[in-house]
Amino acid sequence: MLGFLKEPVVVTAKINVNLVALTVMGLISRLWGLCYPRAVVFDEVYYGQFVSLYMKRIFFVDDSGPPFGHMLLALGGYLGGFDGNFLWNRIGAEYSMNVPVWSLRLLPALAGALCVPLAYQILVELHFSHCAALGAALLILLENSLITQSRFMLLESILIFFILLAVLSYLKFYNLQKHSAFSGSWWFWLLLTGVACSCAVGVKYMALFTYMLLLATAGLHFWHMIGDQNLSNVSLLCHFLARGLALIIIPMGMYLSFFYVHLALLYRSGPHDQIMTSAFQASLEGGLARITQGQPLEVAYGSQVTLRNVLGKPMQCWLHSHTNTYPIRYENGRGSSHQQQVTCYPFKDVNNWWIVKDPGMQQLVVSNPPRPVRHGHIVQLVHGITTRYLNTHDVAAPLSPHSQEVSCYIDYNISMPAQNLWRVEIVNRESDTDVWKTILSEVRFVHVNTSAVLKASGVIGASLPEWGYRQLEVVGEKLSKGYHQSMVWNVEEHRYGKSQEQKEREVELHSPTQMDISKNLSFMAKFTELQASWKILTLKNEDTEHKYSSSALDWITMDTNIAYWLHPTSGAQIHLLGNVAIWASANAAALVYLCLSLWYLLRRRREIYDIPEDAWQLWVSAGGVCGGGWAVNYLPFFLMEKTLFLYHYLPALTFQILLIPVVLQHLGDHLCRSVLLKSMFSALIVAWFSSVYFVYCTFSPVTYGQPALSLTELKALHWKDTWNILIRKQ
Repeated sequence: MLGFLKEPVVVTAKINVNLVALTVMGLISRLWGLCYPRAVVFDEVYYGQFVSLYMKRIFFVDDSGPPFGHMLLALGGYLGGFDGNFLWNRIGAEYSMNVPVWSLRLLPALAGALCVPLAYQILVELHFSHCAALGAALLILLENSLITQSRFMLLESILIFFILLAVLSYLKFYNLQKHSAFSGSWWFWLLLTGVACSCAVGVKYMALFTYMLLLATAGLHFWHMIGDQNLSNVSLLCHFLARGLALIIIPMGMYLSFFYVHLALLYRSGPHDQIMTSAFQASLEGGLARITQGQPLEVAYGSQVTLRNVLGKPMQCWLHSHTNTYPIRYENGRGSSHQQQVTCYPFKDVNNWWIVKDPGMQQLVVSNPPRPVRHGHIVQLVHGITTRYLNTHDVAAPLSPHSQEVSCYIDYNISMPAQNLWRVEIVNRESDTDVWKTILSEVRFVHVNTSAVLKASGVIGASLPEWGYRQLEVVGEKLSKGYHQSMVWNVEEHRYGKSQEQKEREVELHSPTQMDISKNLSFMAKFTELQASWKILTLKNEDTEHKYSSSALDWITMDTNIAYWLHPTSGAQIHLLGNVAIWASANAAALVYLCLSLWYLLRRRREIYDIPEDAWQLWVSAGGVCGGGWAVNYLPFFLMEKTLFLYHYLPALTFQILLIPVVLQHLGDHLCRSVLLKSMFSALIVAWFSSVYFVYCTFSPVTYGQPALSLTELKALHWKDTWNILIRKQ
């Protein structure tokens, strides 16, 4: 029974020494001296703020993309015991002792290091020689810009890692297709493709283009499968469903999960609350939630409310009035009604309170039981402090003469009767009998007499002059075709009015609300709001020029660089600066590939085949992966209206670098026919690679920031006039 113990248990394993050696070299190149400098380096000042907010569980929105990359950086801080207490206000600021610098920079460095063996494996899966694959990995290893970007708390190395992982996983899956379909390894690599794609998109939206490239490739391969008569209809359906599950359903589910975790972690009120809706703000701990938690849910006749404009861009504002009137005549000579001003005010104020009144009754308090206001009901809005009624009439608005002036009515005993009836229209209603709800309902106020819609025009236009205290204009929009958020309002603060006397009511309006009913948004409601493009992508002002910003055309020839860090006293500095030999070779390889491809296509059109069919298919597939990866990660930047930096080019550069050994192997195999030519070609490759290593060593002091260089040595690095090498004045 125990006879198997008489023989030793033997485990055999195949170890790819090349892969192990490349991984070790990648780790050394990215992890060496990772804590240096112990100071804020370039965009660490930006991402560090979000890491601190994660540590403190404070809500934020970042315009650079989805939250997964930020969460990975925060994970490094969490593992290092970071408490979030550091003021990220200046590049070059020394880190305090509570900041775990090594831990914060670890994950980007690991991702950058693993890109080296990934490059090797991609070339192997494309069926190129191990020599070519080794060359690709060494080029990634010695590319100075990739080293610099991966050694700090930045996202590009993580993005590139997941992109390469997705490409490798799909290639492995595809190569298993013919002989091991639906096997365990087949499923593993297919599922990993979808997971890696979702992670890449979760880091930055730019990865969407690589994801679309892989989807298109998978679609093309499946199209070829349809023509395979050996596959049954059931088998084709199973293949289709497997790809749909792994490449579409799972990535979508993971994308949602990133936001679920993000929102679960960030449950406290934060710096970006103001761009979110009242309902979203009220779901966060602190801030607005302290004011609104437990307010009455249903708005009733007699309710005291503040009305926030839903648009909230460029700033949030509330319907507001004060005792001042519109000037009798405006600066352009037009006349006004001289009624009490109504504006949209971007700050909380007692003059933001309004009372919802039943036109058929005089009381300004909530009855018992309360009578809720429903969609389609007619109301009057009474300004809480001045007790004047919200009114509009056929008088031109101060800044928008095509719209009606909105005011609080003052009876001057002239032929201008009050027109103060408004119909409540709940925009997001589920039925025509819906009750107007606090925070949740988005409503339009339609003027009964003129059908004008109450609109915060100043939110998307100019503010009023000095006589209007620079507050935002409110108008009655007569031609209300379509839906615009500037016409939509929601109740933010709400109480049931109890005081009929004006003096008692003023005291009531100044007091905080205290109720017992809470309202929570679902995850999907929060997710949908976060996806609104103007909130995700336009939080920062992209119109401002940065000292180191550049155009996409500058990247090809590396006519620009970025100074990441400068030592306060010595000449030590860190730059995002590429390996000139590699960048020039990558451009040359792309040009050679394009020219040869056109030549082959023309010749094949004439039925002249210069290379075997399997070599042609290899050439095309490599171009689809490497050339296609470069194109989808580079060309979209020409269509983007945003501030661009050199590091945006690094994902495209990575694919372009992979093209170099593809072209070199092709030239050696098919154009160098004689032994002499092959020997000369090999010698040229050795000389070229020596130049790559020489450039790497030359610029490594500004890649790693050490050793500090003298004035003469710094000037010697000024290879291009457009580079900004920092020379400290003596």
